[in-house]
Amino acid sequence: MEFVPLSAVFSGTADIKKVMDVAKQNHNIGRNTLLFIDEIHRFNKTQQDTLLPYLEDGTVTFIGATTENPSFNLNNALLSRCHIGVLKPLSATDLLTLIERAEKFLDKKLPLTDDAKSHLVQMADGDARFLLNSVEYISGANFDKELDADTLDEIIQKRAPMSDKSGDEHYNLISAVHKSLRSSDTDAALYWVARMITSGQDPRYVLRRLTRFAMEDVGLADPNAMQIALSAWQIYERMGSPEGDIAITELVIYLATAPKSISAYKAQNASYRTARDTGSLMPPKNILNAPTKMMKNLGYSDGYIYDPETESGCSGQNCFPENMERVSFYKPVERGFEREIKKRFDYWNSFRKK
Repeated sequence: MEFVPLSAVFSGTADIKKVMDVAKQNHNIGRNTLLFIDEIHRFNKTQQDTLLPYLEDGTVTFIGATTENPSFNLNNALLSRCHIGVLKPLSATDLLTLIERAEKFLDKKLPLTDDAKSHLVQMADGDARFLLNSVEYISGANFDKELDADTLDEIIQKRAPMSDKSGDEHYNLISAVHKSLRSSDTDAALYWVARMITSGQDPRYVLRRLTRFAMEDVGLADPNAMQIALSAWQIYERMGSPEGDIAITELVIYLATAPKSISAYKAQNASYRTARDTGSLMPPKNILNAPTKMMKNLGYSDGYIYDPETESGCSGQNCFPENMERVSFYKPVERGFEREIKKRFDYWNSFRKK
């Protein structure tokens, strides 16, 4: 097959059509074309659509490469005509094999102890390019003696853990943080937060998401969680890294070990949904103020009971719209402080049932 490489960074619709014209001519004489497009996610929708008819009629066999999630960055029409293959980082065994191949190719042993080789593999973090670049440097530097792991650290900068500030890895890491906290897996949560911080993620973003977790997932099971989150955020804003990092760590531990309840979050969603569905229902007249004579004549505030003056402090009067059945939005759980809220909630509701 004729191999035609393109880069979506430098190519456009005109380049695609030019390649396809040649591929059609080759196809007519029985010669197939393999079209490889690197960084395919850089093509816009129109450019991706340009490929479709040529893939359908078999003008070319197409291979695209991308570092982004195809589900988010490629058209469904293009995806439906392709097989998706996921390339994963190389394992430690794979990288050790590459070192052995490099030594065989160079026809000499690298000046590394066994521990140093293992350390180099760990430094590469699944990246063969980083590993081979390091091997090339070590092989040509003419060291006087074998390098141990500590010396290797001094001469080679460790590859930064894979991360980005807006792509898949960014959201994968924060998802891992949330799921670990929900599972009350403190150590895992600490690990994933550390992964984010050490790879250059903005600690303020991490604090914002941790504060959301305190509201949404810990909720009223531990109302102090929100205050702890805000305090940690404020401490970090005042102190910065590295001093303020301990505030993030303490917050992660607090949230992971706190009781969890999403009852308030579910109550919000249910009440918002009902408010949208029921339209513009008026509040019952008995709980409306009547500052004018006309409003009094219309029945505003008629029958209103001032709850603090009742013996129990609760009259049990209905505050929902008159033509609307009562709806139960908040369902407290028997965990943490919400256990106490449930007692109060059930006590006040008992008066309405009467």
